[in-house]
Formats: sequence, C-alpha cells, structure tokens
Amino acid sequence: MAKKKNEIKISKNEQQLINGMNFVKNHPLFGHLHIRNEIVPKSRLGKNIPAKVSSSGVVYLNKDCDRQPKEWAYIIAHCMLHLSFGHFDAERMPGYWQQISEKQKKWVNKYDSELWNVACDIFISRFLADIKFGKTDIDILKLSAYNSVSDELKIYEYLVNNNSPVNFSVFGTAGEFPDMIGTDNPLTYPYGKNEYVTAFAYALAYSVHSVIRQASNNTDDSLKKDSVMQRAADWFINHYPLLGGLATGFKIVETINRADLNDIEIAAVNVINGEIYVNPAAGLSFEEWKFVLAHEYLHAGLQHHARRNGREPYLWNIACDFVINDWLHEMQIGIMPQNGLMYDETLKNMSAEEIYDILTDNIRKNSKLNTFRGYGKGDIIDKGWSPDMNKPTTLDDFCKNALRSGLEYHTSTGRGYIPAGLIEEIKALSMPPVPWDVELAKWFDTWFMPVEKHRTYARPSRRQSSTPDIPRPSWIRPEIPEYSRTYAVIIDTSGSMSPEMIGKALGAAASYSVSKDVPLVRVVFCDAQAYDIGYIAPEDIAGRVMVKGRGGTILQPAVDLIENAKDFPKNGPVLIITDAGIEHDLKVHYEHAFLIPEGASLPFRPRGKVFYFK
Repeated sequence: MAKKKNEIKISKNEQQLINGMNFVKNHPLFGHLHIRNEIVPKSRLGKNIPAKVSSSGVVYLNKDCDRQPKEWAYIIAHCMLHLSFGHFDAERMPGYWQQISEKQKKWVNKYDSELWNVACDIFISRFLADIKFGKTDIDILKLSAYNSVSDELKIYEYLVNNNSPVNFSVFGTAGEFPDMIGTDNPLTYPYGKNEYVTAFAYALAYSVHSVIRQASNNTDDSLKKDSVMQRAADWFINHYPLLGGLATGFKIVETINRADLNDIEIAAVNVINGEIYVNPAAGLSFEEWKFVLAHEYLHAGLQHHARRNGREPYLWNIACDFVINDWLHEMQIGIMPQNGLMYDETLKNMSAEEIYDILTDNIRKNSKLNTFRGYGKGDIIDKGWSPDMNKPTTLDDFCKNALRSGLEYHTSTGRGYIPAGLIEEIKALSMPPVPWDVELAKWFDTWFMPVEKHRTYARPSRRQSSTPDIPRPSWIRPEIPEYSRTYAVIIDTSGSMSPEMIGKALGAAASYSVSKDVPLVRVVFCDAQAYDIGYIAPEDIAGRVMVKGRGGTILQPAVDLIENAKDFPKNGPVLIITDAGIEHDLKVHYEHAFLIPEGASLPFRPRGKVFYFK
C-alpha cells in the first residue's frame, strides 16, 4: 500500500486556541465583532505572552501558550475590546484642550502610555467580569478596588494620583508586558468615526434584542422592522412612487448576520438575488439611509449591471455612482453621507459612458475611489443577470417595469422634481435594445452610400406600340471601380474563437455586403500570423472560404498587411472580428471597428467603434 502523505498536525495548545476562537465566534456579542485574529508562534510574541492587540486592528495569538479554551476566549475578547472601546483613539486618551485662537481649541494628548494600558486593562476586566464571560484567574477583590471610578480616564487619573506602580501581569494578556501595540501614536479619523466602536455599539444592541426574542419565543425578524434602514425603505413605498415599486421588490439584508459580507462598509446591491445589503454599524441617520437606498435602487432600476458590456467593472461602477449621486443631489432625496462619495460638479449632465471614458484616462488614480461598499470595491455585486431564461418574468424586467410605472405615477400626481437626464434614462429602458447587426449596418452606411439607379437614353429599353416614335429610357446602375467600394475583414482564427462565433460574425458582414452592392471584400485570417485570402465575393465569405489558422492570437500582422497593400484603398474601412483576447498594443491607422462577443472586453481603449454580438 502507498504511504499516506504527511498531514499537518495541530498541537494540543493550538487546538485549544482554535476552540477558544470558536467560543468567541459563537457568542451573541463578540461573534458580531469582525476583528482579525492572527495565530503566530512564540518567536513573534514571547514564550509566556498569550496575546497582544495592535492599533492597526489585528489580535496576535501565541499558539504555543498552554491555555484552556475558555481562558483563550477571555483573552481574545479582552484584546477585541481594546479596539471596540477606542483605547487607541486620540479623542478618548488622556490630554488637555489647547487654545489655538479665540474661537478654536485643539485636543492635545499627554499621558503615560504604560499606565494608560493598565487603566484600559482594568476597565475591560471589570466589563468581562460583569457579563461573566470566559475564564480568568483575576481576583475579584482586586477589581473591587476600582468600583468607585467609572471609565478608563477616571481609572487613569486614580492610578496617577495614587502613584500606582505599572503592573501588567494582573489584568493584561501579555504577562509582564503591555498588551496594546501602538499607544504611543494615538489614532485620528478623517470623518470622526471609529468602525470598531460603532460595530460594537450595534452588536451590543443586537445581542440584547436577541435575548429578548429568545425570552419571548419570538424567533422572527419582527424587531428589525423598526430599524432605521427598514424605515427608510418603507418611506419610498409610502411616499415616493418613482422608486416605491423597486423598494417592494428588494429585501434589506443586514451584513451583521452574514460573514461573507464583512467587507461592506455602508451598502451594496445584488440584483440577481433581489437584495440590498446594509451595514447597520455605519452609523448613518434616517435621511442618509434614504439617500443610500435610493442610490442602490437606481443601480438596479437603470440596469447598470447589464449595461457594462465588457467594461472594467469597478470603473464602470464608479462612473454610474457619479451620475446617480448628481441626480439624487438635484432631487434632494435624503442627505448625502459625508465620507467621500462620488460627486463632482464638473461631471454634471454627463452619461455614465462619458464619465467612464474620462476615468480610464487615469486608471491608477481612479482605481481606489470610495463607494458605499468601501475603497476599491464596487457596490454592484455580481453580474446581476439571471442565467435562467425560462422564467416568465426576470428580475431585470421587474426593475424596468417598476421604474417605468413609478415614473408615470410620480409625474401624474406631481410628487416632485426629477432631473431630465434621469427621465431620459428611464424612458430609454422602455425601448427595446438595438440589435447588434443593426448597429453594425449603421456603421457601414457611413462608408457605403446606396447605389442608385438612373435613367439613360444610351440604350433605350423599348418603344411603345402606341407611340413608336418616342424612345423610352432604361434604368441602369453606375459602374463601380473594382477596388473603390470595398472594405477589409480581419478575422481572429485563434483557438479561442469557436466556429459558431466566426460564422455568426461573418454571416452578418456577408449579408450586409450583398444588400449594399459591395462587389468584393478583402479577407485576412490571422492567429499568430496573417493569411491573406485576397478579394472575394461577399456571398463566398461565410460559405465556401476555408478558415485558416487556429493558433495563438496576434492581429498586428494582419493589420500591417492591409495597411501596406497597394490594391486596398487608403480610405477603406477595416472590420476586425475577434474574441478580444488579443495583444495590448494593437495599432490600427485606418478607420476601423471591432466586432466582439457580448461580455468581452478589449485590453486597451479602442479608437474605433466596438460592436457586441450575442
């Protein structure tokens, strides 16, 4: 028998640590605090140091320490509470007010960092003793000496006034050393909010509600109906017809109950699931939540997920955010949150497509902007369209109908001002999309004017018997120079291009050429090298031509062949059919267009038109 591969064994101490982490994770209060725990060896912390917490938001746990699971749970909760109570925050740490000017003051921190660490340890130990969490060997009598002081600052003052010695081993989690890393550099926040403090406040309230529900045998979510997010959603249903239909079709889901949604700072929308995810710990007011929900409803209603068409998802999300926030600002729905959202007066009245083109000019700068989901993350989750096409009514159709009917009712009842740009977008959703082959035909029309027949007496067609002396003119077509009315087709024949894709694209080009009197078409196949087929009749393009190549994908040789050909007109257009998996530096100097599959994206910003076929 073959030997089994060596499996990674977990030591007894590490297993007890993992059990302690699970104990914390399943707790109704601490389980909702999403703080990063990092298991490290004793070489990182020290032999007899169980844990430390950093101001960056990481709890370091020593896997080589011998502790029982409940003891580990106590240690982990202790470190998490340092962050949740804001013990690293400048505004919560000892200091004094400094008068800068007659009307302005500044808070200046002044403290003994080690003594502040001890004061915070005492406060946390008292809190954990009150809720009877975990297991510790701390003497309750030692804690009772600080019952007269209520918070960390007063405990710190008590220690200073009594000249208390610095002793970390009594109440801390790092033995004889401080368990807080970074107390010498107090933290400040640009928008005045500590995410750990707000998350703890909501988790504490949620745990109390959970206890009440369990005590009353009420396991449903009836208490959530009173949440500020749900009240904001109900406001649209009852007072704002334009978005009321959409509000009825989307479920409000709080991220605190979903471990897979921890990265959402404020909100995000998943159109395929019909859900809007909200973070109750964001600390927004009722008016701010109205703005946020309206923003997500418009993402869904205006089909931003389906209109991406191969564009970079995050930049497209940002472009749509600029448009929506401008409209909501004009409509005065709620209050725009302060934490750096996309709003720019210079982009007013521009479409999402136009803004996207501007953003792509500086991708490095625009790749880390802030959305409702967070920095560098789009608040439109997944592609958004359902793969099941057999359903009688898709969610996309529901969003379109809800927004269209909401607009009609909103305007008929005089419910308020709506920007003209938003009205145009909603009406555009009511129109069926233009088929890709029709768009391609319009592009060809700019190059090939219809060939019109005209009358001529050069060869009279006949003479009528009633008037045999009067010649009758005949209809003729003008003679077309062989290479004056033509175009080139470059076909990507790499292995990634399926025969169905090539056939569908060639069929559309061939049928159009025949209908518009294009006598000959220059065809070039290309994979890693160019295969010049020459000029062929349009009816032979999709029928009797043998496709050559099927190797890699480099289209520059085919482009160079066309542009250097002496028998191809200098003003002749070039149609490039590809799956978009081509080189990043393709250079085409002639007028051209790309025909690529729907959902694909070119690896560069194209200069010519781009058409998407299904």
